[in-house]
Amino acid sequence: MEHHVPNLGTNRAYMCTRRTFLGWTAASLSAPLAAQPTESPIIPSPALPEPKIVLPTDSVPREGPPKRIAAITTVYWKYSHADDIITKFIEGYAIVGRIHEPHCRVVSLYIEQFPDSDIGRGLAARYSIPIFKTPGETLTLGGKDLAVDGVLLVAEHGDYPTNEKGQTLYPRRELFEEIVKVFRATGKSVPVYNDKHLSYSWENARWMYEQSRALKFPMMAGSSVPVTWRRPPIELRLGTPLQAALSVGYAGIESYGFHGLEALQCLVERRQGGETGVRAVQALQGKAALEAIRSGQSSLHLLDTALAAIPRRHGRREEADRNPTVFLIEYADGLQAAVYMSNSHVAEFAAAIQPRGHRPVGTWFYLPKPQRDHFSFLCNHIEKMFLTGRPSYPVERTLLTTGMLAFLMESLHQKGRRIETHELSQIRYAVAP
Repeated sequence: MEHHVPNLGTNRAYMCTRRTFLGWTAASLSAPLAAQPTESPIIPSPALPEPKIVLPTDSVPREGPPKRIAAITTVYWKYSHADDIITKFIEGYAIVGRIHEPHCRVVSLYIEQFPDSDIGRGLAARYSIPIFKTPGETLTLGGKDLAVDGVLLVAEHGDYPTNEKGQTLYPRRELFEEIVKVFRATGKSVPVYNDKHLSYSWENARWMYEQSRALKFPMMAGSSVPVTWRRPPIELRLGTPLQAALSVGYAGIESYGFHGLEALQCLVERRQGGETGVRAVQALQGKAALEAIRSGQSSLHLLDTALAAIPRRHGRREEADRNPTVFLIEYADGLQAAVYMSNSHVAEFAAAIQPRGHRPVGTWFYLPKPQRDHFSFLCNHIEKMFLTGRPSYPVERTLLTTGMLAFLMESLHQKGRRIETHELSQIRYAVAP
């Protein structure tokens, strides 16, 4: 699996050279808790400043006419996910000090809602992109046959109801279903990218995944967090036994809790045996969460290691942390992991992993603001799928995190009840070397 991220040396305060990384690794990992393996379980991920930065699309020949892309979104305003993703496919974007123009062309657009802040219509007019009235017409360009080479589905923002669990009912499955209808009617299919989690509902998510398998079209989904900078730039060596793992997040429990789960999953899926699914989840808040932290339950003993990687925090955690949320995750292979979320102490994403027999190591997922360059790397991975027909990373990752999030929101709704997740224990996958 390729993880190509930008030059870590752009911010001198957090520059990590090969020499300083190896020195940091030695200080962190050389004193074993048990017998030391012959090679470090932690590897630089994915590039150090010295080598030439390689983007996912750099290895793909730009042959033939640009791929024709249909873009389907719920709403399109400045800094919405539609702007962060679709606009980059329309206008190109800056990435690691260069301008990248995707070998793709947005040829059709569907927008479900038009608030006063809409910029989609203006962009469409400027670049002569037709806006269609239905998702189906967006894929056929108003005709009867599939007329595009790829689909962007971005259903993250907009005016939609919230259910009793606190989940926003974005119509991801409904819009995806319209895409699949065209595939079935025409007997053709193309790669599809679905922004963020597949659905608020596990049943919807499973149905969406099953459609991609049945019709055999490439599919990617998920967060921009796994493909952004990591400082320090770490990755678990593929096949390493893992003792514990934790991620840190903030903001909305569902909307940003998903990012925390993806930050965790992109690390732990590389452990020995690959991904074997999740046996149970539990969501705790307030006093119950603080007690779990104090007792070091699950992998919460890694919290200080993860927090130490974040350069900006609000006071000491014990003083600033008034109402945290904790996700406890029990994997089918016995790994105990956790996600810690706090709005009063941090406004960043981070993680810590502890390979068996080694000290824990933390990393910060750096999301540049206001540039939002992390979306540039996500778009580059999506473009590679459009050009090659091969996803950069398995959609099963997001199927699993979507399921975890849905059951965690149910646990929260049931005041912290532990929920057995038999359905998720069947999700197994391995990442490529």
